[in-house]
Amino acid sequence: MSYLSIEFGLLFIVFFAIYWAFNLLPKFQNALLLVSSYLIVSSYSWQFALILGVYTSVTYLISIMISVSKDHAKSWLIFGLIISISNLALFKYFDFFRQELQALLNVFHIPILLPLFSVLIPIGISFYTFHSVSYLVSVKRKEIEVAKFWDFALFLSFFPSIVAGPINRAKDFLPQISVCEPRQILEPYRAFILIMMSIIKVYCLGGWINDAWVNPIFANPLEFSVIDLLVGVYAYAIQIYLNFSGYTDLVTGIALLLGFRLPINFNQPYLSLNLRHFWARWHISLSQWIRDYIYIPLGGNRKGFTRTQINVLLAMFLSGLWHGAGINFIIWGICHGIGIVALNIGDRFFGRDVISQRSPFIARLLTWHYVCFTWLFFYCENLSDALDYLMALTHNVMIKPQYWQAFLIIMVAYLVYPMCKNLPNLATVLLSKVNKLCLPVIMILILWCVIYFAPSGMPDFIYASF
Repeated sequence: MSYLSIEFGLLFIVFFAIYWAFNLLPKFQNALLLVSSYLIVSSYSWQFALILGVYTSVTYLISIMISVSKDHAKSWLIFGLIISISNLALFKYFDFFRQELQALLNVFHIPILLPLFSVLIPIGISFYTFHSVSYLVSVKRKEIEVAKFWDFALFLSFFPSIVAGPINRAKDFLPQISVCEPRQILEPYRAFILIMMSIIKVYCLGGWINDAWVNPIFANPLEFSVIDLLVGVYAYAIQIYLNFSGYTDLVTGIALLLGFRLPINFNQPYLSLNLRHFWARWHISLSQWIRDYIYIPLGGNRKGFTRTQINVLLAMFLSGLWHGAGINFIIWGICHGIGIVALNIGDRFFGRDVISQRSPFIARLLTWHYVCFTWLFFYCENLSDALDYLMALTHNVMIKPQYWQAFLIIMVAYLVYPMCKNLPNLATVLLSKVNKLCLPVIMILILWCVIYFAPSGMPDFIYASF
């Protein structure tokens, strides 16, 4: 069930009324959230809910063993991490690695035939795996006590963030679940603005950009000019930002209405002056998770300059692999790793941030283009399609552009965007001065405009597939 569907909106209104009817009973509210979260997971497939339930139970038992074992806590943590990674690898990467593993077994003449079957990826498996890892590590570090089972089950299944994040940390989110005092709706005006922004971003702007520019150009890049191909690249960069940040806005607004705070996941990433800044602004919860649970345990920047660059490449390689079981995602991650390594080398020999200090606009422009062209590997289903697109960029100079107006629109939007970054906060302030009775009228008006101008069909959340 799409969170942007009318069905979900109507069900949420009913759920919202029941949920706050029991505002004096936060434990009962937790039960409602848990049941609703599993029903939403089951709406995709009842097997997904079963897998989540079994995984939750096993992980919880391991956390108990970590807590009570004085001498073997680290061993139990390692065992828990192996279980988590194995579960993710089985469902998400089995098909991708099956051929390679079978070839390796044949080389060593091991008489094992791996089964030929397609494994359906459970919804949200990447996100609740990351949630569970943060929980196990926090228990091992004594940052938190072992949670109550039902609180932990809600932490892994919390429906606003299970489909496509953001990634919650156990030490930050579990205390919000285990409260005994009555909850309150948090920042209702900001929640309203976030939900409306999400509908506009995903349903209207993102869908329109996808239908008008992205799909037509990427369908057959060899027929388009260099200007058109640049429009396709820029348009997809804008679409994926609108789609993913729009989803984050939506679930953050829903969580605020339920009395929960989710971590900030975006901070104007296309205003970044370099790739380090970009990853501090894009999918922040994932970037910080990779930093804390992969990059720093590998040694971070504590073991010399060369080892630091290797750690960066490994972390970005794993980031690419996390996004999808395909060589295109791996190349995308490695491209970002190479870009950060090149930036670090430049800082070492020419001075830190030498370009951004002399010309922030040029630094932002260079970063924008590097990020945009790496999105090619993210969008294309295979490497050959991405190479065809790049080849067309170098050969289709003489073809007459069809989308030159779109090129101008994107250029103007890129120049104007820095001046619009505070519009959501301004809208929240203005809305707080409006009579609450007018809010439903404003929402209906916005929804009518979105439905009128948006393309037909229900847009997908791109990151739901990861």
